[in-house]
Amino acid sequence: MNKKLSIVDIANALNVSKTTISFILNGRAQEKRIGSDLVEKVMKYVEEVGYKPNSLAKSLRTGKSNTIGLMVEDISNPFFASIARLIEDRAYKNGYKIIYCSTDNDTNKTKDLITMFRDRHVDGYIIAPPEGIEKEIESLINDGLPVVLFDRHLPYVNTDFIEINNLFSTYNATKHLIEQGFKNIAFVTFASQQTQMLDRVKGYHDAMKSEGLKANIKEIVFNQNEEMIMKPLREFIKTNPAIDAILFGTNHIGTCGLKVMQELDKKAPTDIAVISFDDYDVFALHSPPVTAIAQPVEEIADNVISVLLEKLNNKLSFNKSQSVILKTELKIRKSSVKSR
Repeated sequence: MNKKLSIVDIANALNVSKTTISFILNGRAQEKRIGSDLVEKVMKYVEEVGYKPNSLAKSLRTGKSNTIGLMVEDISNPFFASIARLIEDRAYKNGYKIIYCSTDNDTNKTKDLITMFRDRHVDGYIIAPPEGIEKEIESLINDGLPVVLFDRHLPYVNTDFIEINNLFSTYNATKHLIEQGFKNIAFVTFASQQTQMLDRVKGYHDAMKSEGLKANIKEIVFNQNEEMIMKPLREFIKTNPAIDAILFGTNHIGTCGLKVMQELDKKAPTDIAVISFDDYDVFALHSPPVTAIAQPVEEIADNVISVLLEKLNNKLSFNKSQSVILKTELKIRKSSVKSR
C-alpha cells in the first residue's frame, strides 16, 4: 500500500518550505505574496501525485470543517429521514456536508455524540433534542457554535428552533373525530416531557374538555422494538372495549396500533376510527387509507438549514434567536370518517 503523502513529502520533493506549501494549499498564496510560478509548480505536482489533504488537520488550521452535525431521534423514521435528505441537499449546495446520527432519545448517548461532533470540529449543529441536554447545548452556544433545534425545543435554552403547532394539530384532529360522531376517543402517545409531546396531549385534552367528553390517555414507554409498543397497546384496546376512536401521537405508535388492530380483527372506522400524527406513504396505501396529521417536511427542512446557514455566515446573528412555528395539514381519509 502506498504511503499517504503529507505536506512535508511535497515540500521535500519540490525543495520548498512546508510553510510555503501549506499557504499555497490553503489558498493563501496571494496574501503571502507567493509567486504565481511557484504556485503553479506546486499545484501541478499535487495533481500529479493525487495529494488529498487531511480534513481534520485542515479544520484545525482554518477553524472550519465545512461539516454540520445532524442529530435526530431515529434516522430510519420516515419523518426524520425525509427532513435529513432535504437538509443534506441544501447544505451541499452551500458547501457543507452532513454527518448523521440517531440519538434513540437517549440523553447519555446524545451527550456522547455531541462530544464526538466537537472532536470532529463540525461547524454547526441541527438537533431534535431529547430531555436533559440543556447544559451541553448551552456550552456549544457559549463556544460560538450555532445550534438549531427542530421538532421540539428546550424551554430554558435560548437558541433557534423550528417546530409545528402541535397543540392545534391534535386539537383539530380530535375535533374532527367528535364532529364525525365519535365520543369515546383515546389518545395513545409516548410517555415524555418533551415540548412537542406535551403540546399534543394538551391539544387532545382541550378538545375533549370543550365538548364535555372524558379524556382517555395511554402513555407508552419509548422503544425502538415494535413488540414493546404493541404489547401495552394490545392490552389497552382489549381492556377498553368502549373506545370508538384512537388518535396516535406519533407515526411509530400509529403503525404499531394498526398492526394490533389487525391482530384483534378491529376494523377502521367501523370498530375503531383512527388518526395518526405524521403522514407517510404507508398510511395512504393502507386499507382503509389512514387519516393523518401531515407535517410540512419541506418547509421544516428549509427553515432549519436557512437559519443555520445564516448563523454560520453572519456571526452577529448569534445575539438574536428565532422561533418558527409552522402549520400542519389534517389529511382526512376513510379511517376517521363515519359511515352515514
